[in-house]
Amino acid sequence: MRKLDQQLKYFSNRLKNDVKIEEKYLDSICSTIYQELSQLSSEDLSKIENASPVNLKTRIEELKAFNMMMDRVNKTQLKQLPELVRSQVIVQNYIAFVYLKDNCFEVAKKVNPSGSLTKRICKFLLNNPVRAFRNSIAHGNWQYTDDFSGLKYFAHKGEIKPDTENEEMSEFIVSNEELGFWQMLSRATAYTIYTYIIDSKELIPKTKYLN
Repeated sequence: MRKLDQQLKYFSNRLKNDVKIEEKYLDSICSTIYQELSQLSSEDLSKIENASPVNLKTRIEELKAFNMMMDRVNKTQLKQLPELVRSQVIVQNYIAFVYLKDNCFEVAKKVNPSGSLTKRICKFLLNNPVRAFRNSIAHGNWQYTDDFSGLKYFAHKGEIKPDTENEEMSEFIVSNEELGFWQMLSRATAYTIYTYIIDSKELIPKTKYLN
């Protein structure tokens, strides 16, 4: 988990100001999540594992393929091709905000105790402004800003059940820097949750591609 801890530490200011994470956790976000999961019952862990009819090993394979694609593009001259970068954006947002929402964060939020770091992070990833952004991705209501410094997106403001018939969509803008934080927090949290379940149940050997 140390590699993920270091990657998230880059966003320390966002973690403190946006997610309200205490200073003592900033060096060990994923390690703390991993430790908190060890306190859950096997029944609660099974709820996360079985949240989707798609088994956990298959979901891990998809995340592995996604990581390999990101590495291949980012470490080669392919990252200079605008059409590939824009394709990356679509896939990255789908994985971070749609693919992981119901089958990871929703269940993890329910089974973790109040006040835990895991529960607080899941709530951040499920509430506005991330919720509104996820809905805009799922329904195709987004575009680049004119200067490509971020994304403009449109969504209803309601947290639970927005009045989609009578309420007009609101316009939001997220900068590339803030979006990068949301994406990293989403992926790192999900990787940690899935890795712990795999390690604890020994579904497959300790996975080298999620550390």
